[in-house]
Amino acid sequence: MDGLYTAPSSGEAMVSHETVAVRDGGIEGDRYFDGNGYYSATDGCQVTLVDAAVLDEAEREFDLDLSGGRHRRNVVVRGIDPSALLDATFALGEAELRGTKLRPPCAYLADLVGDDVGAALRERRGGICADVVTPGRVAVGDTLRVTEANPREMGREIADRLGGRDAEAASSEPNPETGHE
Repeated sequence: MDGLYTAPSSGEAMVSHETVAVRDGGIEGDRYFDGNGYYSATDGCQVTLVDAAVLDEAEREFDLDLSGGRHRRNVVVRGIDPSALLDATFALGEAELRGTKLRPPCAYLADLVGDDVGAALRERRGGICADVVTPGRVAVGDTLRVTEANPREMGREIADRLGGRDAEAASSEPNPETGHE
């Protein structure tokens, strides 16, 4: 893990931490844990994650400075695409979380860093939301470890191992052409 950030309330700058306490509801001291984030009443996330490689690429390709928490996410990971953690349970330090949904960039982030942020964080690259399963301390440098894989991905992997059967048949998602599973 490359970084940990919180913001005390909506619109305030993100604060970097070496260690944080993760509890049911999010990260202690963060705007969403305290219920005063912009989206708290409608679409808040307990914990948000983003890929450091995506932030690096946004700077290289779009000249966007998303360093120091300007990305507005709580946890910066490296070496794993956070979207691969959707519906999976994973450990960060002493805490365990479950990926719940994609978190695309919001209008506030575009106002903060520039309109190109939408293009830079396109196609599932804006990070994810996660709910806390088991509380605990998390520190920069902790390793993210998947403890329970996404069941849809597991089905695809099993189908692939069974000798090339159609992996889509192992998925619970509807076929986009027929609308059936």
